Amino acid sequence: MRYTRVSVGGRAVWGRVAEADVELLSGSPLDGRPTVIGSLPLATATWLPVVVPPVFYAVGMNYRRHIEHAGAEVPARPEVGYRANSALTGHGSPIVRPAGLEGRFEAEPELVAVIGRTLRHTTYKEAQDAVFGWTIGNDVSARTWQHQDRTFWRSKNSDSFKPMGPWIETDVDALAQTTTLRVNGEVRAAFPTGDMVFDPFDFIVEITKHITMRPGDVLWMGAESTCRIEPGDTVDIEISGIGVLSNPVQGETTERQQP
Repeated sequence: MRYTRVSVGGRAVWGRVAEADVELLSGSPLDGRPTVIGSLPLATATWLPVVVPPVFYAVGMNYRRHIEHAGAEVPARPEVGYRANSALTGHGSPIVRPAGLEGRFEAEPELVAVIGRTLRHTTYKEAQDAVFGWTIGNDVSARTWQHQDRTFWRSKNSDSFKPMGPWIETDVDALAQTTTLRVNGEVRAAFPTGDMVFDPFDFIVEITKHITMRPGDVLWMGAESTCRIEPGDTVDIEISGIGVLSNPVQGETTERQQP
């Protein structure tokens, strides 16, 4: 099953993706079994981030190739960071390169786990059962800011830096898939999705030793490879068995918005 969120008359509505339509739902599938209240053609859908998470967890340095490229050490245990919900944007929405940003501006293709149950002190098996489904994320990164700042506050969390979508796939062995990153149709990276140092369930077990995870939380799993992107590009991230997250890149047209 594929679930998503779309904009209908300026309002966020959950939907179930059919062959040619999005069946609009009465509520969130994370809260129960919503009923179908309407539909709209798939081709006309305005896609939103598939969920607004209570907590946005993000993994870094979880693929050996990425670790080696960065000259870092392979982590001894699963450790997690956080990202800002305000950075989320949907499938088809633009990634905006901020005005005045210099240096490398990069895309990072990531598998995303969507949590479906409340979890605390979880076993590995319970963690497997607690994943509601899987989606795709693009961990857009401004490298100059990443190296200048003490934290990732703007390099990872600026507006539009976290595209996520286009839907949540509930029926896939996500770790048996292939992740492919394309820019303007050209393959820039491809790697086995599950070739991680620690898998999603390892992280869920570790997180829930200390923090309660709740339905709708998301866990972004890191990338093996990254590539540079520029305004005018279109970035496609495909994870076989899940779908394709596609976003155009544009430059910021103003540095100030009036209240």
